[in-house]
Amino acid sequence: MAARCAASWWKPTVPASAPRMSTENGPCASVTSSLSLQDVKIPKENLLPGTEGLKSALMCLNQARYGIAWGVIGAAMACYDCALQYSLFRKQFRDQPIASHQLVQQKLAWMITEITKAQLLALQVGRLKDEGRVQHFHISMAKRNNVWMALECARMARDILGANGIADEYPVFRHMANLESVKTYEGTHDVHTLIIGAAVTGIDAF
Repeated sequence: MAARCAASWWKPTVPASAPRMSTENGPCASVTSSLSLQDVKIPKENLLPGTEGLKSALMCLNQARYGIAWGVIGAAMACYDCALQYSLFRKQFRDQPIASHQLVQQKLAWMITEITKAQLLALQVGRLKDEGRVQHFHISMAKRNNVWMALECARMARDILGANGIADEYPVFRHMANLESVKTYEGTHDVHTLIIGAAVTGIDAF
Protein backbone atom coordinates (compact mmCIF):
# COMPACT_ATOMS: atom_id res chain seq x y z
CA MET A 1 0.00 0.00 0.00
CA ALA A 2 1.55 3.27 -1.04
CA ALA A 3 0.75 6.62 0.52
CA ARG A 4 -0.65 8.90 -2.14
CA CYS A 5 -2.06 12.39 -2.16
CA ALA A 6 -5.77 11.97 -2.64
CA ALA A 7 -7.04 15.53 -2.98
CA SER A 8 -8.58 14.54 -6.30
CA TRP A 9 -10.79 11.98 -4.50
CA TRP A 10 -13.15 14.66 -3.32
CA LYS A 11 -13.99 16.16 -6.66
CA PRO A 12 -17.70 15.63 -7.38
CA THR A 13 -16.86 13.60 -10.47
CA VAL A 14 -14.86 11.01 -8.49
CA PRO A 15 -16.85 8.02 -7.11
CA ALA A 16 -15.83 8.40 -3.46
CA SER A 17 -17.85 9.21 -0.35
CA ALA A 18 -17.41 9.52 3.42
CA PRO A 19 -20.85 9.29 5.05
CA ARG A 20 -20.84 10.27 8.69
CA MET A 21 -21.74 7.65 11.29
CA SER A 22 -24.28 9.23 13.63
CA THR A 23 -24.94 6.31 15.98
CA GLU A 24 -21.96 6.79 18.31
CA ASN A 25 -22.29 7.23 22.05
CA GLY A 26 -18.73 8.49 22.40
CA PRO A 27 -16.94 11.77 21.68
CA CYS A 28 -19.28 14.13 19.82
CA ALA A 29 -16.43 16.40 18.73
CA SER A 30 -14.78 13.58 16.82
CA VAL A 31 -16.44 12.90 13.48
CA THR A 32 -16.34 9.23 12.49
CA SER A 33 -17.14 8.29 8.91
CA SER A 34 -16.96 5.25 6.74
CA LEU A 35 -14.81 5.67 3.63
CA SER A 36 -16.16 4.31 0.37
CA LEU A 37 -13.99 4.23 -2.76
CA GLN A 38 -15.48 2.90 -5.96
CA ASP A 39 -13.11 2.37 -8.91
CA VAL A 40 -10.81 5.14 -7.66
CA LYS A 41 -7.36 5.34 -9.28
CA ILE A 42 -4.61 7.64 -8.02
CA PRO A 43 -1.72 8.42 -10.39
CA LYS A 44 1.84 7.47 -9.49
CA GLU A 45 2.93 11.10 -9.51
CA ASN A 46 0.74 11.63 -6.44
CA LEU A 47 2.93 9.27 -4.39
CA LEU A 48 4.10 11.12 -1.29
CA PRO A 49 7.91 11.38 -1.09
CA GLY A 50 9.73 9.28 1.50
CA THR A 51 6.81 7.00 2.26
CA GLU A 52 7.12 3.27 2.83
CA GLY A 53 3.62 1.93 2.43
CA LEU A 54 1.28 1.37 5.38
CA LYS A 55 4.14 1.86 7.84
CA SER A 56 4.21 5.57 7.06
CA ALA A 57 0.52 5.98 7.84
CA LEU A 58 0.84 4.03 11.08
CA MET A 59 3.76 6.13 12.32
CA CYS A 60 1.28 8.78 13.44
CA LEU A 61 -0.07 6.31 16.03
CA ASN A 62 2.75 6.96 18.49
CA GLN A 63 1.97 10.67 18.58
CA ALA A 64 -1.78 10.05 18.87
CA ARG A 65 -1.33 7.47 21.63
CA TYR A 66 0.97 9.80 23.54
CA GLY A 67 -1.63 12.55 23.35
CA ILE A 68 -4.31 10.18 24.60
CA ALA A 69 -2.15 9.19 27.57
CA TRP A 70 -2.24 12.82 28.68
CA GLY A 71 -5.80 13.63 27.64
CA VAL A 72 -7.45 10.89 29.65
CA ILE A 73 -5.76 12.19 32.80
CA GLY A 74 -7.87 15.32 32.39
CA ALA A 75 -11.05 13.23 32.19
CA ALA A 76 -10.01 11.29 35.29
CA MET A 77 -9.32 14.51 37.19
CA ALA A 78 -12.73 15.90 36.22
CA CYS A 79 -14.44 12.74 37.49
CA TYR A 80 -12.41 12.76 40.70
CA ASP A 81 -13.14 16.42 41.40
CA CYS A 82 -16.84 15.94 40.72
CA ALA A 83 -17.00 12.91 43.02
CA LEU A 84 -15.06 14.67 45.77
CA GLN A 85 -17.24 17.79 45.73
CA TYR A 86 -20.41 15.70 45.57
CA SER A 87 -19.33 13.52 48.49
CA LEU A 88 -18.69 16.58 50.64
CA PHE A 89 -22.05 18.11 49.72
CA ARG A 90 -24.32 15.04 49.77
CA LYS A 91 -25.56 14.21 53.26
CA GLN A 92 -27.05 10.87 54.20
CA PHE A 93 -27.52 9.00 57.47
CA ARG A 94 -27.18 11.07 60.65
CA ASP A 95 -26.93 14.23 58.54
CA GLN A 96 -23.27 13.54 57.68
CA PRO A 97 -21.65 13.92 54.26
CA ILE A 98 -21.05 10.64 52.47
CA ALA A 99 -17.36 11.64 52.36
CA SER A 100 -17.25 10.53 56.00
CA HIS A 101 -17.89 6.89 54.96
CA GLN A 102 -14.91 4.56 54.70
CA LEU A 103 -15.86 3.09 51.32
CA VAL A 104 -16.24 6.54 49.76
CA GLN A 105 -12.86 7.61 51.13
CA GLN A 106 -11.32 4.39 49.80
CA LYS A 107 -12.58 5.21 46.29
CA LEU A 108 -11.33 8.80 46.48
CA ALA A 109 -7.93 7.70 47.79
CA TRP A 110 -7.59 5.15 44.98
CA MET A 111 -8.55 7.70 42.36
CA ILE A 112 -6.12 10.43 43.42
CA THR A 113 -3.30 7.89 43.82
CA GLU A 114 -3.80 6.39 40.36
CA ILE A 115 -4.16 9.83 38.77
CA THR A 116 -0.85 10.88 40.30
CA LYS A 117 0.86 7.69 39.08
CA ALA A 118 -0.55 8.25 35.58
CA GLN A 119 0.77 11.82 35.56
CA LEU A 120 4.25 10.61 36.49
CA LEU A 121 4.14 7.89 33.80
CA ALA A 122 3.10 10.36 31.09
CA LEU A 123 5.71 12.84 32.28
CA GLN A 124 8.49 10.25 32.07
CA VAL A 125 7.41 9.20 28.57
CA GLY A 126 7.43 12.87 27.61
CA ARG A 127 10.98 13.25 28.92
CA LEU A 128 12.10 10.21 26.91
CA LYS A 129 10.38 11.69 23.88
CA ASP A 130 12.19 15.02 24.30
CA GLU A 131 15.49 13.16 24.58
CA GLY A 132 14.79 11.09 21.46
CA ARG A 133 14.90 7.86 23.47
CA VAL A 134 11.21 6.95 23.58
CA GLN A 135 10.18 3.57 22.17
CA HIS A 136 6.75 2.55 20.91
CA PHE A 137 6.27 0.22 23.88
CA HIS A 138 6.83 3.11 26.33
CA ILE A 139 3.94 4.93 24.67
CA SER A 140 1.84 1.75 24.65
CA MET A 141 2.37 1.41 28.40
CA ALA A 142 1.23 4.98 29.01
CA LYS A 143 -1.82 4.68 26.74
CA ARG A 144 -2.83 1.30 28.18
CA ASN A 145 -2.41 2.25 31.83
CA ASN A 146 -3.83 5.74 31.71
CA VAL A 147 -6.96 4.90 29.75
CA TRP A 148 -7.68 2.00 32.10
CA MET A 149 -7.08 4.26 35.10
CA ALA A 150 -9.35 7.01 33.78
CA LEU A 151 -12.16 4.59 33.00
CA GLU A 152 -11.95 3.12 36.49
CA CYS A 153 -12.04 6.63 37.97
CA ALA A 154 -15.16 7.41 35.95
CA ARG A 155 -16.83 4.23 37.16
CA MET A 156 -15.92 4.91 40.80
CA ALA A 157 -17.14 8.48 40.50
CA ARG A 158 -20.42 7.23 39.08
CA ASP A 159 -20.74 4.91 42.09
CA ILE A 160 -20.16 7.78 44.51
CA LEU A 161 -22.77 9.93 42.78
CA GLY A 162 -25.32 7.10 42.87
CA ALA A 163 -28.28 7.74 40.58
CA ASN A 164 -26.95 11.22 39.87
CA GLY A 165 -23.97 9.53 38.22
CA ILE A 166 -25.98 9.06 35.03
CA ALA A 167 -27.61 12.50 35.07
CA ASP A 168 -26.64 15.15 32.51
CA GLU A 169 -26.27 17.59 35.39
CA TYR A 170 -22.91 15.98 36.17
CA PRO A 171 -20.08 15.23 33.71
CA VAL A 172 -19.19 11.74 34.93
CA PHE A 173 -21.27 9.59 32.59
CA ARG A 174 -20.24 11.67 29.56
CA HIS A 175 -16.60 11.09 30.43
CA MET A 176 -17.28 7.39 30.93
CA ALA A 177 -18.84 7.07 27.47
CA ASN A 178 -15.97 8.99 25.89
CA LEU A 179 -13.39 6.84 27.68
CA GLU A 180 -15.05 3.65 26.46
CA SER A 181 -14.35 4.93 22.96
CA VAL A 182 -10.79 5.92 23.79
CA LYS A 183 -10.16 2.44 25.16
CA THR A 184 -10.74 1.10 21.64
CA TYR A 185 -9.23 3.59 19.21
CA GLU A 186 -5.48 3.97 18.68
CA GLY A 187 -5.03 0.39 19.88
CA THR A 188 -7.12 -1.56 22.36
CA HIS A 189 -6.03 -2.47 25.89
CA ASP A 190 -5.25 -6.01 24.71
CA VAL A 191 -3.21 -4.86 21.72
CA HIS A 192 -1.02 -2.69 23.95
CA THR A 193 -0.68 -5.61 26.35
CA LEU A 194 0.81 -7.66 23.52
CA ILE A 195 3.11 -4.81 22.48
CA ILE A 196 4.48 -4.56 26.01
CA GLY A 197 4.68 -8.35 26.29
CA ALA A 198 6.73 -8.57 23.11
CA ALA A 199 9.07 -5.86 24.40
CA VAL A 200 9.79 -7.59 27.71
CA THR A 201 10.01 -11.18 26.42
CA GLY A 202 11.37 -10.68 22.92
CA ILE A 203 8.59 -12.94 21.65
CA ASP A 204 5.90 -11.61 19.34
CA ALA A 205 2.52 -13.09 20.37
CA PHE A 206 0.49 -11.44 17.61
